[in-house]
Amino acid sequence: MKSLCTPMKAEGLTTLKIRYDWKKDNFKMEMMKQWEPDLDFSKYNKEFYVESILTDDVIYLNTKQVRALYQKYGLEDYLDEILDLIRQGRHFGIECYYNDKYNIRFMCHQHSRKLGINNRLHATLAGGIRRHDVAEEEKEVIIDGLNLGRGMSFKNVAGNLAFGGCKTTVQMDDLDLNNMEIMGFLGFAIDSCRTMTGPDMNFPTKMADVENANFSMNYTSGPNSPLGETGKPTAYGVYVTLKEAVRFREGTRSLDGKSVVLIGLGAVGWYMGEYLLQEDVTLYIADLNPDTAQRFKDSNPGKKIEIVPLSDALYMDVDILCPCAIGGIFCDDNIPKLRCSYIWGSANNQLKASSQEEEIRISKLLAERNILFQTEWWHNTAGVICGAQEYLEGKNASYDKLIKVIDDTMPKQTFDNLTKAAELGITPCENVYRTCQAIIYG
Repeated sequence: MKSLCTPMKAEGLTTLKIRYDWKKDNFKMEMMKQWEPDLDFSKYNKEFYVESILTDDVIYLNTKQVRALYQKYGLEDYLDEILDLIRQGRHFGIECYYNDKYNIRFMCHQHSRKLGINNRLHATLAGGIRRHDVAEEEKEVIIDGLNLGRGMSFKNVAGNLAFGGCKTTVQMDDLDLNNMEIMGFLGFAIDSCRTMTGPDMNFPTKMADVENANFSMNYTSGPNSPLGETGKPTAYGVYVTLKEAVRFREGTRSLDGKSVVLIGLGAVGWYMGEYLLQEDVTLYIADLNPDTAQRFKDSNPGKKIEIVPLSDALYMDVDILCPCAIGGIFCDDNIPKLRCSYIWGSANNQLKASSQEEEIRISKLLAERNILFQTEWWHNTAGVICGAQEYLEGKNASYDKLIKVIDDTMPKQTFDNLTKAAELGITPCENVYRTCQAIIYG
């Protein structure tokens, strides 16, 4: 399997940094031996720090030398494929740390630092950390990380957060929370990248608590967090912005009398359903697990709730379609069959598109059907705000403060976006991309 880490392993190197200047279309690459193979990372931030001298045998390769090394191992074409991915998305670059002892390939996919410059904090970037199996094709992992990193830049704009955007992917075996060498390495790597993060796919949330107690305060959203897990605030943000969408179109924030089909009752969808039921709505619910749907209905006696099959949910004649599970839903084939007035949910990447241009094109198809849709990362960002509040406030963070920040930020962002898009005669999807690009690249 092709990997950026192959030459690093062969040559006893530890660190790779790829930087890209999109204005000049220039790349700078560095590869280093930053520590010795027997370095005990369980002693990180106790006996040594990110800035410590960790070897007397430092090796440093510049851009030309890095390229020559990949050429030596028959990977120059693969390197160019990765560089082209960075170029296409105008990303800041990739920071990679390789732990040979445990075969860990740590990559922080950094889209933009612009919002995090001069924020008076260690972390200039923010974005989750997720685990991929070591056998997964590395290029696909990098594509996932770069796309999600760009999305985090945009989410941080939506949340008025003073952080650039990134996503960290780690290819490794299942995480052992009791292995302090591995936990110390993951703390060292995150701190080195100057990013604030929270456990994502295939990493347990308890990871953040172990890091906080032993190595790094740049992890958030663990079970012992003063704010708890992020599903509930994410749902709240979607709910209050939905009310702004209704106000934009109908002049009232009330959802009374509306019919809503909610797809997915997971970490966000369950709470979304509860928020919707605070108003006099008829709620149709669909979940992969029928028992989950029944539990939700039983937990809300006296409410107008009906369980429907997943196969029917998308095409029901309702006011609001609320997707809170998997993405990649809406496309040319099914948009003509939709019978709703609003699509407003927490699911990521709801439009079945592989590029920003394709998203904008599909959003126009929804607009032609008079369906109000706003790219979901503009209104499912309360979980990111939650992580930022914990990072900024520490033990002083409180749920009441978090809700106030959400209330002060997200409804206005949504109403302004919908209004501006209407003034320009473009879709809300296109307008949020214009807004973010003006801020990040302007």
